[in-house]
Amino acid sequence: MTTIASSPASTPRLILPRALLSLFGGVLLAALAIASFALGYQYRYYGRIYPGVSVAGIPLAGLTPDQAAAYLWETITYPDQGRIVFQDGNTVWVATPAELGMVLDANASVQAAYQLGREGGLLRRFTAQFAATYMGVDLPPQFVYDENAAQAYLRNLAETIDRPVIEAAIGVNGIEVQMNPGQVGRSLNVEATLTALRDQLQTLTDGVVPLVVEETPPVIFDASQQAELAQRILDAPLVIRDPDAPADAPVEWVIEPQTLAGMLTIERVPGPEGGEIYQVGIDTARLAAFLESIAPGLERTPENARFVFNDETRELEVIAPGVTGRSLLIAESVAAINQNLIAGEHTIDLVFDYILPDAPDTATAADLGITELVSEQTSYFYGSSAPRIQNIQVAASRFHGVLVPPGATLSMAEILGDVSLDNGFAEALIIFGDRTIKGVGGGVCQVSTTLFRTVFFGGYQIDERYQHAYRVYYYELTASGSQDTNLAGLDATVYVPLVDFKFTNDSPYWLLMETYVDVPGRSLTWKFYSTSDGRQVEWSTTGLQNKVPPPEPLYVENPDLAKGEIRQVDWAVEGAVVTVERTVTREGEVIHHDTFTTNYRPWRAVYEYGPGTKLPKGANTGEG
Repeated sequence: MTTIASSPASTPRLILPRALLSLFGGVLLAALAIASFALGYQYRYYGRIYPGVSVAGIPLAGLTPDQAAAYLWETITYPDQGRIVFQDGNTVWVATPAELGMVLDANASVQAAYQLGREGGLLRRFTAQFAATYMGVDLPPQFVYDENAAQAYLRNLAETIDRPVIEAAIGVNGIEVQMNPGQVGRSLNVEATLTALRDQLQTLTDGVVPLVVEETPPVIFDASQQAELAQRILDAPLVIRDPDAPADAPVEWVIEPQTLAGMLTIERVPGPEGGEIYQVGIDTARLAAFLESIAPGLERTPENARFVFNDETRELEVIAPGVTGRSLLIAESVAAINQNLIAGEHTIDLVFDYILPDAPDTATAADLGITELVSEQTSYFYGSSAPRIQNIQVAASRFHGVLVPPGATLSMAEILGDVSLDNGFAEALIIFGDRTIKGVGGGVCQVSTTLFRTVFFGGYQIDERYQHAYRVYYYELTASGSQDTNLAGLDATVYVPLVDFKFTNDSPYWLLMETYVDVPGRSLTWKFYSTSDGRQVEWSTTGLQNKVPPPEPLYVENPDLAKGEIRQVDWAVEGAVVTVERTVTREGEVIHHDTFTTNYRPWRAVYEYGPGTKLPKGANTGEG
C-alpha cells in the first residue's frame, strides 16, 4: 500500500505576495523621491531661467528675466560697438549697426530663454529641462532691425556717390575750339546694397559691405581727336579751286576761318565700332548753296570741233578744236571738300563731270559721213554800210565749221548768242516796229536769209521761220547787182532772243556748214557738206501779188542835223503778197511739203531834217 505524503509546495504561496509588496514599496519610494526632487527643482527655478540655457553664448541660468535682460544689455554690445564698413573703391564709410537700424531686443531674447522647458506637456518640459541641464542650449539673440534707417543712411551716401552722365562736348568760341570731356554716370543701388547689409548684420560681426554702384558710361567719353580736327580746319582759310584753271592764273574762292567757323558742323554719328562719335565737317547745305551760286559760271557746254571740208583730199581739216563740256558736281564737291579738310588739306579742287564732244578733233569725214557738197547758196549786199558788213562778217563767222548731228535741230539764236557791241557787233539799220532805225546787229538778217535759202534748196526740214515786215532790196539782189523779184519770200529774219530761225538735219549723216564773206564782192556764200541721201527739191513762187503802193514820205525833225540838212533814212517799198511752195522727195516719196506765204507791208520813205529847215510843200510831218 502506497503512502502519499503531503506536499511541501504549499509554503511558497505565502512568500510571493510578500516579495511583490516589497518591490512595489521600493518603486513607490523612488517615485516619491523623484517627485520630491522635481518639486524642489521647479520650486528652485521658479521665475528663473533653467540651467544650461544661454543666449549668444551668454549663460543665463538662475537669472530672472529682468536680471537676464539687464545682463544681455551689458554683455551684447554689437549694435553700438560693431563696425560696418561701406566701401566704394578707395573710399570707405563706417557705421554702427545701431546707426543702420539694428537694436538688441533683450526682452524677446530673454523670453525665449525663459520659456525653454516651460512649454508643452509635462514630458516635453522635463525633456527640455534635462537637455538644457546636461547638454546645454544656446539661443540666438533677437534684434529689432528698422531698415528705414539703413535706407536713409544709404540715400545720404548716394548724394555723395551719385553723379550724372555727361557727354563729351565740343564748342567753338570765335575760331577757337573748346572740348569738355565726358563723365561716367554713377548711381548707388540702395536695394542691392541693403541685401548685402542684411547678410552681414546676421553674422553679428564687423565686416565690409561693398556698395553696389551702377555706372553708366557716356556714349561719347572723349572727343579730343575731333576737337583737334576742328581746330585744324579753322587754323587756315579754305581755298576752293577750279582744277582746270591754268597754274599761272588760278581761279579760286577763299573762305576765311571766321566764316568757316560759322559753317562748321559737329554731329553725332554711329561709330565704326559701335556707339557714337562726333563727326566734324563743313555744313553741307551751306557749302552746297555756295557751290550752286558759282556753278553757272563754271558750267561749260561741250562743243564739237570745227572743220572745213577739203574738196581736193575730201578730208576734214580742224579749224577750231573741240571743247570738252563740264558740269559742277555739287554733292561730290561737298564730299571732297569735307574729306580733304579732315585729312588736313586746305586747298581743295572742285569735282566736275566732264562731257566729251560728239565730234572731237580726231573725227574724220568717214566717221561723220561727210563726203560732198550737198547745198550752196549765195546772197548779195551791194550798197551796205561798213557797220552792216561788219555785222554780216561777225554773224557768219559764228557758223563757219559748225556741225549739225543727224536728227539735231539748229537754232540760229543759240549759236549767235548775245548780239551786242561787246561781242563784236556794230550799230546799223534794223527794222523796229514800223520804222527802220539804227540798232546793234543790223545786217544779221542777211546771214539768216542766206541760211534759210541753203536749207530750203538743200531739202532739209524747216522748223521755224519769220518774214521781214517789208521787202528788203538786199535780199532780191543778184550777182550782177540787179533785182530779182522771184527771190521775194525767200528771206528770214532773226532778232535774238525773240525771233529765231531753226531747221533740223533730218538726214542720216552729219552736216558741216561753211560760210564765206566776200567783202569786195559784197557776197555771202553758205555751204552744206554731208552725203546726199537722194532727196530732190522742186519749188515755185507766185511772184508779187496784191501790190500796195507805199504811203507818202514822212519828214521827222532831228536836232542833231544842221538847218537846211535833209537825210533819207528809210526807202519806200510797195507792199505785196507772195507764196512760195517747196516739195522735197526721195525715191519718189514726198518727205516735205512746205508753203511759205509772206505778207509784206507797204513801207514809206522817211526823211530826217535839221531844225529850221524849209520842207517841200505839202511835206507830211506826222503832225496832222
